[in-house]
Amino acid sequence: MGKLITSQSPIAFCGACKFFRRKCVPGCIFAPHFGSDQGATKFAAVHKVFGASNVYKLLLNIPVDRRHDAVVTMSCQAQARLSDPLYECVSTIHSLQQQVESLQAELAIVHAQLINSRLAMANALQSSSSQQMAVLQSTYSHNSAASNNLINIPTFTSNFDIASETDPSSHSLKPLQLSEPSLD
Repeated sequence: MGKLITSQSPIAFCGACKFFRRKCVPGCIFAPHFGSDQGATKFAAVHKVFGASNVYKLLLNIPVDRRHDAVVTMSCQAQARLSDPLYECVSTIHSLQQQVESLQAELAIVHAQLINSRLAMANALQSSSSQQMAVLQSTYSHNSAASNNLINIPTFTSNFDIASETDPSSHSLKPLQLSEPSLD
């Protein structure tokens, strides 16, 4: 009888198991978060700063849907602590705060420019409508019947008191006399 040769597919180790040079088991808690490509370097930084057993205990106490966020946070914190042991992530936070302040100042400038352009547009529209009114007034002012019927509204309302003129008690109404048509 011949021997049956089977090829075993290579098992993908997670970064943590690769770092510890051990076989990665199917239920490894580190496997979903530390992939095989760059997981070993990320896990090395996390292990150096926090310790593998502390990370393992922490991940066990965090709900499964929140574990990825925790691993990303620990990885960033560990990388920052290793690159700048004195200030750790504070220097990154400070840099980001400066960027936010710079962008807020730029946004304020753009907002001011937007307001100025809107005012300029409104003034342009107002002046163009004033010019059109001047053209219309000059067109109708040359002895036309329409120019004699125009009323200057501001002076008209100031000279005429509508409230006193429309008060019914101030008027004495005479009854209307109707007459029969004559058949003459």
